[in-house]
Amino acid sequence: MVVKDGEQPWTQAELDEVLADLHEHRDRLVGIMEEQERDLSLLMRDPGDGAGNDQADVGATNFERDHELTLMSGERGMLEQIDRALSRIGDGTYGVCESCAQPIGKMRVMAFPRATLCLSCKQQAEKRGAR
Repeated sequence: MVVKDGEQPWTQAELDEVLADLHEHRDRLVGIMEEQERDLSLLMRDPGDGAGNDQADVGATNFERDHELTLMSGERGMLEQIDRALSRIGDGTYGVCESCAQPIGKMRVMAFPRATLCLSCKQQAEKRGAR
């Protein structure tokens, strides 16, 4: 795996730590998503407009559904990032910026194992997104 100039090469222990973090985070996300899917399934079965449900009940149910869908979307995105990082470790491209093809930096990757952009490219992407 690549490193920036002046950084020490990756050790097996460091790579094992990153892999363990990614797998642990992935397992936790899968558990959260399974729970969210169960909750959402219950909310979807409740039409929210049956006898005894007033407009406030219907509104609360709809809000809960939207909230669960939003959470699931975010979790799904993180899961995709983790899977992408694991795939990149497997194919030897982990730690290489997807934008400029330069090393991301070992410290950044260790702090944020799902990182796919170096700090400079990430800042540029955030500026473009803010416009």
